[in-house]
Amino acid sequence: MREMGRRSEHAEHPFRAMPADEVGRVPSVPALSWATLWGRPTVLVLRTGQRDVITAACPVALDLGLRPGMVAAHARALVADLEVKDADPNADRALLDRLALHAARHWTPTASVSGEDGLWLDLTGTTHLFGGEERFCRRLLAFLKRLGLTARVAIAATPGAAHALARFGNSDMVLLEAGQEAQALADLPLCALRLEPEALVSANRFGLDRIADLYPMPRGPLARRLGLKTVERLDQARGLLAEPIVPVVPSQAPVVTRHLLEPIGTPESITQVISDLVDDLVIMLLQRGIGARTALLIAVRVDGVPQRLTVGASRATRDAKHLKRMFGLRLAQLEPGLGIETMHLAVPHHEPLDAEVIGALLETSRKGRDLAPLIDQLSARAGETALFRLTSHESDVPERAARRIAPLATPTGWPRWKRPVRLLRRPELLSNVVALMPDHPPRRFTWRRQNYRVVAGDGPERIHGEWWRTDRERWATRDYFRVEAQSGERFWLFRRGDGVDPDTGDLSWHMHGLFG
Repeated sequence: MREMGRRSEHAEHPFRAMPADEVGRVPSVPALSWATLWGRPTVLVLRTGQRDVITAACPVALDLGLRPGMVAAHARALVADLEVKDADPNADRALLDRLALHAARHWTPTASVSGEDGLWLDLTGTTHLFGGEERFCRRLLAFLKRLGLTARVAIAATPGAAHALARFGNSDMVLLEAGQEAQALADLPLCALRLEPEALVSANRFGLDRIADLYPMPRGPLARRLGLKTVERLDQARGLLAEPIVPVVPSQAPVVTRHLLEPIGTPESITQVISDLVDDLVIMLLQRGIGARTALLIAVRVDGVPQRLTVGASRATRDAKHLKRMFGLRLAQLEPGLGIETMHLAVPHHEPLDAEVIGALLETSRKGRDLAPLIDQLSARAGETALFRLTSHESDVPERAARRIAPLATPTGWPRWKRPVRLLRRPELLSNVVALMPDHPPRRFTWRRQNYRVVAGDGPERIHGEWWRTDRERWATRDYFRVEAQSGERFWLFRRGDGVDPDTGDLSWHMHGLFG
């Protein structure tokens, strides 16, 4: 975040301003050096053509001479221990959108994203609620500091002037009086006016470096040389031409309500009201082009106690029959008491839901049936954590090589080497093991108070510890064997250590899985 929007004088507001001791207090932060906060110099790079270009740099990297726009190969040559990470413009944009929505809900109704790293805030008639412009800016900087963000704030009568002073001014907080825009912008470079690259190249060719160089030039020659957009930006920054801000509009969660003439308490009447609410909600979802992932039913009893009932969908839906069935499975959780007089149905979590190809709904279609309704019903009966899928995970240690995912998520491929059907949550220690060291499977062992005699075995398959995770696994080694007992069971067990170097393990045997 960098700039604030335009401001103007406000009229007396009926609400009392906040006390000075509340709005002016900024939490004290102990003094720390940039090296303590950041450690190694870090830069973010983005692939541009055939080169990796730096898009952002931490304060330590800036002190070492690294700048955005520099080629990553050149930066690595200048700084040996440079940490390079990939930039994520989509995540940056999502964070700016969230900050703009937060500003629209808490500070001013007119907020918008400005460029790739800024926000517009129109503070007309709002800063007196926070104790004035200066105290509001200090609170804003403290709020962003708690989020781990650094910012520069500028307040001016025009968005263009605020934009230029926030990015190219000499202070982290600039409060410009109305009518002083031309004087404040005079010494700033032309790029502060948000000109097109072609206009900046032409200005450099004509020897125009500062904004003040444009003031004495006639409008006609200026428009012919640098473009009409340059004249427009100059007038907007000085307040001669209006520049509207298109604000973000916080979307309200879809909600439908039923106020009942008489309290209800029977399951039949409650089911009928829920059915009516779902029908109204589906129409609203269809108009907005979204589907419900979570539906919240709030039933207010005559004594004022609300009863809440939540159902979730594994995939966005606006199928009325499916939602009614989901609420029907949990209807027993409602306690109507003396009766319910008001019911609300809201969708706190929703996702875009576009039209579906009609061929997917036909019985003759090759596309498989949708499992989302079945998964939702099973989750309602057994619990949300009861259904899951297993997928492989990049890890050499077997207990870390698999993890749970959502029931509808697509699992990745499994390793080609043989693994047991059932893998124990934790390896279990074996006792009374008789084995020929170092490369032979055990002849007999005891597991869970039962003795087993091995008639066949295969191995070892050596697996090393992940030394990059913890120092305890730096030299750790496991030798896995597939063995078959005399009674027919097949097990997957391992020995800690390679049998030669004591640092690799204590030579204890463990059970880790069972084959089918």
